[in-house]
Amino acid sequence: MRWSTSLKMMLCTVLATSVIAVGWGSKGGQVAEAAGDQYKFDFGAGAVENGYTGVSATEAYTPSKGYGFNTPANMRNVSASGSGVRSDAVQFMTFGTKSNNTFNVDLPNGLYEVKVILGNTARASVAAEGVYQIMNMTGNGATDQFQIPITDGQLNLLVTEGKAGTAFTLSALEIRKLSNQPVTNRTIYIGGDSTVCNYYPLSSSTQGGWGQLLPSYVNNTTFQVRNMATSGQIARGFRDDGQMEAILKYIKPGDYFILQLGINDTNTKNNTTEAQFKEIMREMVQKAKSKGATVVLSTPQGRATDFNASNVHQAENRWYNASTRALAMEEGVTLVDLNKLSSAYFTSIGPAATLALYMNGDSLHPNRQGAAQLARIVAADLKRQGLSGF
Repeated sequence: MRWSTSLKMMLCTVLATSVIAVGWGSKGGQVAEAAGDQYKFDFGAGAVENGYTGVSATEAYTPSKGYGFNTPANMRNVSASGSGVRSDAVQFMTFGTKSNNTFNVDLPNGLYEVKVILGNTARASVAAEGVYQIMNMTGNGATDQFQIPITDGQLNLLVTEGKAGTAFTLSALEIRKLSNQPVTNRTIYIGGDSTVCNYYPLSSSTQGGWGQLLPSYVNNTTFQVRNMATSGQIARGFRDDGQMEAILKYIKPGDYFILQLGINDTNTKNNTTEAQFKEIMREMVQKAKSKGATVVLSTPQGRATDFNASNVHQAENRWYNASTRALAMEEGVTLVDLNKLSSAYFTSIGPAATLALYMNGDSLHPNRQGAAQLARIVAADLKRQGLSGF
């Protein structure tokens, strides 16, 4: 059952004193109170899991309560195929990073870690404070988390479009305060395409992008990794469709921005000449530099089949790589020539072992093991070039 009016009033009082009294379990037993720097919400019309506050799609935000939907008329309760908090969800009927159809939570200013668990969703992104936070989560019950600084006393979050025509649902939300200072930890931001992006479940996906596997090669006490890459992306899209906007909102001195594009830009359907590609990339490089961040350009690896008759892997002329190399020199930024570095590695292991690092029947997209090798190569080269954290 959901909260009764009297129980909600009790919850309001508890929230006001920075302690949340959470929902009734499916057997009706009251759950112990949770500390005020942790907030856990279970969305939908079904039973509320122990340790969580239940939130139906009809619950409007009120200042006295301190949480709720900004426009509940644009929400609905839906079922989900998982168990526990994943057994039900709410669906966002209107969406977009600038939508006011958000779930709002009053929070003291500071730095927070936000964990999201989606409901049944083919592909959806998470936005907060008007910008993307997580890109293209896939699969029912997909789970991910991000850091966010709160400077206005409230988190405003929604699940939004990753793929047109699919449902955008949220099963659970967990919020944990990390610091009273509303500044993210040092961050490695990554931009790229399907060879770089995250695949879900993050810890066990068959396919992988090297950005997804990079945290295994990073000093996580120093850096967090925020992978904003998406499948099919081109330079113009990364610049114009919200990903670069999100990075520029938060990036700061001490952060890194690694950008690898070009594979899809070379496809004639995307109408991007090499000269246009170079200047769009230059604009993003300059904007990140203006924020005081360290910028790294990376060239994409070649196809698994780019071996010559002597079993040497060579793909230097693919994907507008020459312009990426030239741009790095012109702008004075670090270059990871992953194209050449991966070719040297593929040559060392041979064609059969290289093919085993790619998805079955696919010479372009690495599997998880291939993505891990590419991430290792990227991290090793950044360490060789003197960048800390690797």
